[in-house]
Amino acid sequence: MREVESRTKPRRVVVVGAGIAGLAAAHRLLERGARVTVVEASERVGGKLLTGEIAGARVDLGAESMLARRPEAITLAREVGLADALQPPATATASIWTRGALRPMPKGHVMGVPGTAAALAGLLTEEGLARIGRDADLPRTEVGEDVAVGAYVAARLGREVVDRLVEPLLGGVYAGDAYRISLRSAVPQLYRAALSHTSLTEAVREIQARTATTTVPQTGPVFMGLRGGVGGLPPAVAASVRARGAEILTGTPVTELRRTTAAGADGPTWRVVAGDRVLHADAVVVAVPAPAAATLLRAEAPAAAAELAAVEYASMALVTLAYRRTGTALPDGSGFLVPPVDGRTIKASTFASRKWAWIDEENPDLLVLRTSVGRYGETAILDRDDAGLVDVSRHDLREATGLTATPVATRVTRWTDGLPQYPVGHHARVARVRAHVAALPGLAVCGAPYDGVGIPACVASAYAAVDQVTGVPRVTADPVPSAPGAAGE
Repeated sequence: MREVESRTKPRRVVVVGAGIAGLAAAHRLLERGARVTVVEASERVGGKLLTGEIAGARVDLGAESMLARRPEAITLAREVGLADALQPPATATASIWTRGALRPMPKGHVMGVPGTAAALAGLLTEEGLARIGRDADLPRTEVGEDVAVGAYVAARLGREVVDRLVEPLLGGVYAGDAYRISLRSAVPQLYRAALSHTSLTEAVREIQARTATTTVPQTGPVFMGLRGGVGGLPPAVAASVRARGAEILTGTPVTELRRTTAAGADGPTWRVVAGDRVLHADAVVVAVPAPAAATLLRAEAPAAAAELAAVEYASMALVTLAYRRTGTALPDGSGFLVPPVDGRTIKASTFASRKWAWIDEENPDLLVLRTSVGRYGETAILDRDDAGLVDVSRHDLREATGLTATPVATRVTRWTDGLPQYPVGHHARVARVRAHVAALPGLAVCGAPYDGVGIPACVASAYAAVDQVTGVPRVTADPVPSAPGAAGE
């Protein structure tokens, strides 16, 4: 192995992982004057953000949008030269495929939780709507340190609200189970409201009123994409990072992470074995999935490693289909979500050519759709080969929309262990991990396992990690809240 000695002046930082969190960390570190090396085990940058093509059309093969009402990802895109590529969805009208029909996505809710029963009229049965009305008369439901979203909402408003709306919305973000997902981590504004309200619908109305009267009204688009796909963000950040002198090593797995000197001693304090190189650095930012982070931290932070090793993941697949536009008809809107309770195979479908104007403009003769398959605990469906996943997707699309045409091209993208799960107690687990890591000067962790799986949350997590290793005080000790909908589904 070659010894690569890197003394301070300026500080040398190694970032492990070149997903969007690792690249955002490198970008911020360079702004702080650090010398940066990014090490990535795979042959490309970007992690779960990936663009590709189908029948000659450029498409996203991973997450397709960014939450626009958080600034981190949009600001980063502008900083790396993508301001002109930012583009909101052409339509925000979506549906829920439930009880045998495509029904308009309700408005006036917070992650599926309504402020009034009338907000879900047309989606729920009369019995389900009546059950919401009982919320005001029920005694207080204690949430304690944390509670499952599904359990809490069902106790207040009935299971139908959870099964027909909350579950498919959360499933689009986490590919998880609403009856396991943490209220505190996944919908923090509802958790905080539940601590001070007896009625859940009253709490939702207060959240909505507070949002409506903020000094900066939320009038812009909820989501934002990029012309060519949001998978273009990581390469753009990587190009910016390289242009400012950072080194990005792909195809270079890190096999060892050890401290080399006592805290406060002169010289590098971390030794990173990456491929055939040994890097010495003053600080390390670990921006990889929880299992990989657990392996890296086992020697120096065994308690943190044990916590991270317990983080579970959900696998999923995206099926992209291209059709000739002539003779192919679809319902209005950008697509639909599917409640698991209805027993369908797909969990969502995006009418990509409708949702993103750039796809429509670049491919006037094509109609591009995609479906997503796989939730937490569902493994049998993902054992099917690509042709099998295409078949079940086409079957469900036909049942939902009447689409009978044969696609001219199909593409299956599998994201094995792609989405970390946020079960009850996730907030406390993350706090324990950070406490263990904070005991080792010059070490920080960031990314999707901690504060949210969406792109803005991952970027914010990266910035918090940079603050930690560069000694900049954080504005708040609380973790960055996750952003419902930020997974792009």
